[in-house]
Amino acid sequence: MDTHDLYPIGDVARRTGLSVSAVRYYADAGVVTPAETTPAGHRLYDVSAIARLELVRTLRELDAGLDEIRQVLAGEATLRELATTHMALLAQHEARLRTRRAVLSAILRQDSTAEQVTLMHKLVGMSDEERDRLVDEFWTEVTTGWQAPDRMVEWWRAARPVLPDDPTAAQLEAWIELAELVSDGEVRQALRRELHEVCTTGAGPLMSSSPMLDAFEEAAPIGQAAMDAARDQVPPDSPRGREIADQWISWLTGVFSVADVPAIPDTPEFRLQTADQMLKGAEWERTRLESEGPFDRYMALVSAVNGTAPEEFSYEWLAAALRASVAPPR
Repeated sequence: MDTHDLYPIGDVARRTGLSVSAVRYYADAGVVTPAETTPAGHRLYDVSAIARLELVRTLRELDAGLDEIRQVLAGEATLRELATTHMALLAQHEARLRTRRAVLSAILRQDSTAEQVTLMHKLVGMSDEERDRLVDEFWTEVTTGWQAPDRMVEWWRAARPVLPDDPTAAQLEAWIELAELVSDGEVRQALRRELHEVCTTGAGPLMSSSPMLDAFEEAAPIGQAAMDAARDQVPPDSPRGREIADQWISWLTGVFSVADVPAIPDTPEFRLQTADQMLKGAEWERTRLESEGPFDRYMALVSAVNGTAPEEFSYEWLAAALRASVAPPR
């Protein structure tokens, strides 16, 4: 293409991918004017005008307005400034689309009424403070009317949803379900009964006591080490596996003093029995998840909103490490 040549509007349309009427419209609107007009009124465009029209087409496809395009072509605004503005607008549009998708998904899942749709739309538009207040009111009601252990209440309240500034549709859907769950009076009553029974019957008072909760906190880094080792495929019979098994048994024998139970010596038999209990724990965990109660559902939804999948405890790996620790070191 010669930089000194002039091209009729039909050629310009073919080169730019615009229609003849669009090229004519941009000329009439003063966006890209022809280089010359023949005595017969035919518009002729040079290479520079064609390049500007190609830019106009690109910017229009990105939803830029004519005034913005004029500013860019006139040098009053840079392409970077235009892109920054449109990125912000696009982010807002995407957020609105995610919100709509979350509400529509909830409608399809629940076969919702008009009143429920209005409520769901309100839920996704809540501020951080409103979400916190809703969760606080939920736990206040759940723990009112019985002597819930203070440490447990602190832990329950600490597990709360934190919706990010730019949530995914899945996070919004999880928040809608969670907000509906914590707003449900029947769910609140059911969870109160569940936690009351867990904390006040059988071994509940001992397991929720401060000394025992201290012991559980001491076990956390050992349990995390086991989960890390399982995730990294560390062999249970490796030196690292034996080290974690030794730490777990040392912690477990210390727990007996907290429970006011006669100490059990660290023997191969005890380690094998503990390994068996680990496998029973894995089976119990699977059974518990199959019959998910309101508390389990609450915690699962909190994880979904926060975008943090709960990590499963590595019962089987720890059981294998305990069994391997009985054998002589290699």
